[in-house]
Amino acid sequence: MPDTSPTRADALLATATLALVVVAVVAEGTAPAGAVLACAVAVGLGGLVLAARRWPLPALLATAAAILTYYALDLPPVGVVAPAAAVLYRVAERGRVVPAALVAGGLLAVSVAVRLVEGDDVAVVVGTELGSEAALALAVIALGDAVRNRRSLRAALIRQAVAADEERHREAARQVEAERLRIAREVHDTLGHTMSVITLQSAVAREALADRDPAQAEGALAAIHSVSGSAMAELRATLGTLRREPGPHEPAPGFAQLPALVDGVRRGGLAVELRVDGPVEALPAVVGSTVYRVVQEALTNVLRHADATRVTVTVRATPGWLSLEVVDDGRGGPPTGRTGRQGQGLRGMVERVALLGGTVETGAVESGTVASGDAPSGFRVSVHLPLARVTA
Repeated sequence: MPDTSPTRADALLATATLALVVVAVVAEGTAPAGAVLACAVAVGLGGLVLAARRWPLPALLATAAAILTYYALDLPPVGVVAPAAAVLYRVAERGRVVPAALVAGGLLAVSVAVRLVEGDDVAVVVGTELGSEAALALAVIALGDAVRNRRSLRAALIRQAVAADEERHREAARQVEAERLRIAREVHDTLGHTMSVITLQSAVAREALADRDPAQAEGALAAIHSVSGSAMAELRATLGTLRREPGPHEPAPGFAQLPALVDGVRRGGLAVELRVDGPVEALPAVVGSTVYRVVQEALTNVLRHADATRVTVTVRATPGWLSLEVVDDGRGGPPTGRTGRQGQGLRGMVERVALLGGTVETGAVESGTVASGDAPSGFRVSVHLPLARVTA
């Protein structure tokens, strides 16, 4: 809401209005009684200038009435626009341009009519004085309107700047949140899969030692060493990105690392078959990384929860779509939490795929879906990615 208290500029305008009348009184040599009356009207006009900021229209009408009264009392001439100029400016500056123009025009019309009736020279009244008075009225009204427009423009620019700053803060917060979720997914997928493989291989090594089979135990320990090294490399790459460390970073795993991922799980005793159809090598790296992480999480869930003996991983690439399917012959999908919601892994899987405009479907499969046809039950993870929306 604009400030309506009189300012120093209002006080100066009120003083100028009062001085205008005083100068006219002195110049005309008005009698004392008339001078006092003129000065009283001048004080009233100055007060109306101060009031125009808070009550623009009432002050404008009162000013017009005071000027008409001034001339009705036959006081020294000061024009009809000059005494009202400050109020006309303030009214226009408050956005009341049309009322200001109507009042100024009315005062000029009354002044011209009265002077013509009194017998003044038409050429002087209409040609000279009317033109100068009208020009003064238009000037002060236009100035007030220009000041208002400039103030409105400045306020709009300030609002836009504030809104842009708030939007920048919101966007920065969104980016921070997205990066936090990305890192959480990377750490979860890497550590989750690694710990599942380590748990499986440590159990294999333990049984091998109990059976006095050092070769099998050595193979399990080698698998633990390999998967631990890969996990540390991925974690270092993730932390390097988080810390913005200079230099080249390890590229995100993709299609090329799928055989190694499957082989690491296969060495733990779980039969995993990998089928790849189509030219996956030419696909964007982000697609390969997403497929790798989805397969990694699906195999981790199989190791943790499914009690399966076989898993089939199928990747099919066509010009417009890429489909991925991971099917096991276990007892079903990963258990939900206490609230019934999906776990971090499945939620991260859905988030990754959604970023590329794809969909994820999960659910139990009926007997006979896996290759041998004699599986008692199982679980399927099915992913569809629209390649047309993904760029390299």
